[in-house]
Amino acid sequence: MTTPPPSATPPPAATPRPPAAPASGPRPAPWVRTRLRAAPLGTLLAAALAFVAVLLAAALPRAQDRGADQALRSFLDHSGSTRTSLQVTAPAPASGQSAQALDRTLESLLARTGNTFHVDVDTVVHGTRTTKRQPLLNPELSRPHRLPPEMSLLYVQQAQDHVKLVEGHWPSDAPRTAGGTAYDPPLQVALSRQAAETIGARVGSVLGSAPLLDGTPSVEVVGVFSVPDETDDFWVNMDCLPRACKKAVGESYLWEADAFIGAGDLDRMDLWGHNEDFWRLPVEVGRLRADRLDATEEEIASYVAGPTAAAISFDTRRERIRTTSWLPELFEQAHDRRQAAAPLALIGPAGVGGVAFVVLCLAGALAADRRDAELRLMLARGGSRSAIVGRLLGEGAVTVLPAAAAATALAVLLLPTPRLAPALVSAATVALLALLAFPVRAAVLLTPPRPAGRWRRPVAELLVLTATAAAVLEVRRRGVAPAGSDPDPLLVASPLLLALCGALLLARVQPVVTGWFARAAGRRSGLVGFLGLARAARGSGVRATGRSGPSVLPMVALLLAITTGGFGAAVLQSVEANRLGVARLTVGGDAAISAFGKAELPEGLAKAAGELPGVRTSVPLWIDHDSALVGTVQRSSQVNLIVVEAAAYAELSRVLGCGPFDPALLATPGGEPADAPVPALFSSGLARLGGSGTFTLQPGNGGEVRVRGAAVIDCTPAVPAGDAATVVLPVSRAAALISGADRPNRWFGLGSVDGDRLRALVRSALPAASASEAPSPAAPAPGTQPADEVYPVRTSADAVAELGSDPLQRSAERLFWASVAGAAGFALLAVLLTLMRSVPERAALLARLRTMGLRRRQGVALILAETLPQTLAAALGGALVAAAAVALLGPALDLSTLVGASVPTGVRLTAGPVLTQALGLAALVAAAVLVEAATSGRRQITTELRAGDQR
Repeated sequence: MTTPPPSATPPPAATPRPPAAPASGPRPAPWVRTRLRAAPLGTLLAAALAFVAVLLAAALPRAQDRGADQALRSFLDHSGSTRTSLQVTAPAPASGQSAQALDRTLESLLARTGNTFHVDVDTVVHGTRTTKRQPLLNPELSRPHRLPPEMSLLYVQQAQDHVKLVEGHWPSDAPRTAGGTAYDPPLQVALSRQAAETIGARVGSVLGSAPLLDGTPSVEVVGVFSVPDETDDFWVNMDCLPRACKKAVGESYLWEADAFIGAGDLDRMDLWGHNEDFWRLPVEVGRLRADRLDATEEEIASYVAGPTAAAISFDTRRERIRTTSWLPELFEQAHDRRQAAAPLALIGPAGVGGVAFVVLCLAGALAADRRDAELRLMLARGGSRSAIVGRLLGEGAVTVLPAAAAATALAVLLLPTPRLAPALVSAATVALLALLAFPVRAAVLLTPPRPAGRWRRPVAELLVLTATAAAVLEVRRRGVAPAGSDPDPLLVASPLLLALCGALLLARVQPVVTGWFARAAGRRSGLVGFLGLARAARGSGVRATGRSGPSVLPMVALLLAITTGGFGAAVLQSVEANRLGVARLTVGGDAAISAFGKAELPEGLAKAAGELPGVRTSVPLWIDHDSALVGTVQRSSQVNLIVVEAAAYAELSRVLGCGPFDPALLATPGGEPADAPVPALFSSGLARLGGSGTFTLQPGNGGEVRVRGAAVIDCTPAVPAGDAATVVLPVSRAAALISGADRPNRWFGLGSVDGDRLRALVRSALPAASASEAPSPAAPAPGTQPADEVYPVRTSADAVAELGSDPLQRSAERLFWASVAGAAGFALLAVLLTLMRSVPERAALLARLRTMGLRRRQGVALILAETLPQTLAAALGGALVAAAAVALLGPALDLSTLVGASVPTGVRLTAGPVLTQALGLAALVAAAVLVEAATSGRRQITTELRAGDQR
């Protein structure tokens, strides 16, 4: 083939073809999926940590809301339906009175409710009543002391639903026209069976009142009814309807019996007297919410006297309609109670929140340290810091957000409560922290280093110290929850600030002290102690991170958990001690048996009670409340006389802390004549009236006894009231001078007394017929057993249970212990995270040492020697900080609401609760470290020996 010459004309260019499509190749794997698959265990652990943290964050506000709502509703329920109702009254109209008019007014009243509070429509009571009772002059009626019975009339629309007609018929609801006069025919009424039997009326009786100028008002009994349940709230303020009431008139009495009329006689009801319409609107306590208490209080106040009251008056055309209610006062009391319980209810959640914050920051820091080489390699190959942080955010979003959403949904499902916003805000905050902890730490690591500033850490520590001092001073001055305001977050966080100060101080001291111990161990034979303590003082991962000491975050977490738990446990210990003290003073000891009036205890009962198992001190005594002391500045003073064995009563007074005295003061010196005055203890209230010298004591059952004051006591267990006038005499002298003083009518005991066994003993000591012959009280004293017991038994255990039955107390205690458990778990997790971060380096070290003859037990000992110094230092520091928190903050805490009775302000500092929290958490951490070292150390060392050191 011939090649054309260069001078030849080239052929025309061919039409260019489009370039062929590049061959398709494999796409790069997504970054997030690749990273998550590369470390599945780390991904699961990060999701689990986020799930637990967000679950607690969402659950705590809902648990607080549920506890506050339950406490509010229980408090209002115990106040009674009368105090939780709106009481509306108005003068009856001069004409046109009817059931329909009452119903129209009720509709207007109900129309103004339903926003922040609701009225229980099914239990509304409304009607009209006469304001003054009229005498019934029929001669056949019962007239004790020649005083005629009196009657008032009521129309209550709901009456027939709460009674059972037993004779006759119900008063007619059809309008009844008058006859020749306005008083003819008589008004039809229905009486209760008990009231009719008491005053002597029956069906068909026409009962006349005092004659008037134009006639005589009268009523005809057309029906008799019985009341199935007199304790029903319907009968509140209608006491003389179910049965006749006894009204005292001087030294005499008369009967008062009210009656129901029908709607047919409403327009003639004013013939019996002036009428008043009324509406009782019970508020649905079960629908009230503590978080909306202020708004509810404002709305109730407006309903009582405000814009709502004015609107109701205009709508009903009743200018003199009035509404009264105890609810505003009850709401104020409920708010004060909630503030008083705030220290325990808020300090626990604040503690677990602080520990969780530290753990999340620690997890992010450890994850960034673990991937430091990878991140720097990406930066060196052209990646920007923003792009790297964005990829890390994508990793975290795939891990954290689903776990956070599941945790929030679970908290909402497990703890139903109307308010959702606090839980969502709290959960979102924790989820955001869990999401940003790692990327922020990575951004800091990738930031170009700047010259180190030695002033930064001291300035930060000084700021923390200043904030702590300010918080402590404010707590000492105002308390955690100042009166009239909500708790201050800075004041609630004061124990945490103290713990943070302790952790910062311990972070500076602990490496130095551990280094001293390491040098001391280095001068001894053996490698394990020196190497472990040296690593504890130096910290792990120094080459990678440049740290010059151990990480501060695990120590901060431990101190926060121990301080919070120790401080709260000290508060609870003080609550229990005060509650037991109040219960013992209320009862008179750990157990008590009483006889009513001047009755005596059965023969041998006091001795048998003193021999029961658990009784340490038995104190039988005779008490008389009708004695008189002659010779005081008032000439004669009524006193409580107590005759008791001096030594046993002195022991009782000492244990109860109520007027302790030396029993020798009541002893009679040898050689003293038989008619010498009896030595006596005077209460401080009586001593102010008595002066000094010898007095004449006149017991209530007759006779006279000369007494001399041997000492003055502030309190006495049998009559603990501070202003009570009391005289205590020794039974050795008084029994022979006072009739009946040798037969006790009270018994007090100290010790672990079984209340059921004591009651069984009392019942067995009763004669066969004593149950029907012995007098029983009309109204047993608070705290006594059922009225069918002739000799009531009281125990301090029952009194303690009664004092601690308030849901507000139980809710605060449960929330606190749940928070302590959560804080302990997070603190343990902080230690384990730090331990897991140093696994590669520690495994390499142990592998090298194993090649040099290190035994497995020595390897475990090395791990413990490296880990436990920081744990023990944190336990000791946490105990000291908790004790300091109790000493500094405790005097400002008022525990009366948590105790259930008025007690002196302050928290007692006792070693038991603080040491229990510190040593318990330290033991838990040590056990976890030991388990981790024993289970995973062997496998890690084997791996290192096979693979060699590749770092």
